[in-house]
Amino acid sequence: MHTEYYIKIITAIIFMTGTLMAQMEANVNLNIATQPIWGPTGYDQADNYFIPDIEVYYNVSQQVFYTNEEGNWTSSLSLPSRFGKYDLYKAHKVVMNDKSPWLNNDVNRERYYTLIKVHDQKPIRDSRDSKYFVNANHPEHKNWLEKQKHKNIKEAAKRGQSGIQ
Repeated sequence: MHTEYYIKIITAIIFMTGTLMAQMEANVNLNIATQPIWGPTGYDQADNYFIPDIEVYYNVSQQVFYTNEEGNWTSSLSLPSRFGKYDLYKAHKVVMNDKSPWLNNDVNRERYYTLIKVHDQKPIRDSRDSKYFVNANHPEHKNWLEKQKHKNIKEAAKRGQSGIQ
């Protein structure tokens, strides 16, 4: 009687651990698909970018820029006109996973001033790493979708042939 009880407990623990691990793996790629294609490669998770050249922040989930307007931080969907045609693809972006990093701008400005006019990052748009193809704005996204569709069809056919449903 006790043996059956322990087997059920162990089975439940294994199942819950497997489920938790699957959720953790899914969360690793939490926002590659929503990062802007001008964002830097190498980051599976990025909440905010700080752009030292122009002292601007970008919030990935909200898809807005935060700029200091006469002492107040304001958000907008695009860079204000005073930045002209600033090239976000060439800019160095510091990934910050803080909730509101612009509230610590004095610290960030001092910490990252050496990155002003540094253009050493490859943007997501130019990456050939397939993990970035999930991003709908990546140039290879449509090809990636087609490959995923074909892959899913092949997997479904295999399941059908093997009798596993």
